[in-house]
Amino acid sequence: MANRLSKIVTRTGDNGTTGLADGTRVDKCCARIHAIGSVDELNSHLGVLLADTLPNDVRELLLHVQHDLFDLGGALAYPVAPFSEDKLLYLDAAISRYNDTLPALREFILPGGTSVAAQCHVARTVARRAERDFVTLTQLESVPPHGLPYLNRLSDLLFVLSRVLNRAMGQEEIFWKKPA
Repeated sequence: MANRLSKIVTRTGDNGTTGLADGTRVDKCCARIHAIGSVDELNSHLGVLLADTLPNDVRELLLHVQHDLFDLGGALAYPVAPFSEDKLLYLDAAISRYNDTLPALREFILPGGTSVAAQCHVARTVARRAERDFVTLTQLESVPPHGLPYLNRLSDLLFVLSRVLNRAMGQEEIFWKKPA
């Protein structure tokens, strides 16, 4: 691994192509690269969220998710790489655990509140875009079978965590006001 990333500037992408992990060259505008890019962007947004002060349990959960997202990006870059169902089951358990601590919603909530909750909402919307890009890719090529439900569930988790973070910091939720 040490030599693998020692040369960052290769100039091989100067013509608008990039290499997949199996050595295949593809256009940087292809659906697979869009999906990889969205997953990478989502991971970066989680990194911004992790740069702030968070409860330890949320921090550990998000670090775990970052590793999963890196694995998903790898499975997209190397199409025969596995992306196990265990990762999806982990998210399901986390959603249940955190959602059980929250009051039921009777109205839509607006993104915002504390800065960490707002950043969690931003990550949620990027997860939704990654999911859309993944769906586009599924119509064209084979994809890791658990990747799409993972991204769908991750956006749900990020919504729940935004609520958890606001509550932990004493911030009331901002409810959408139905037009009169």
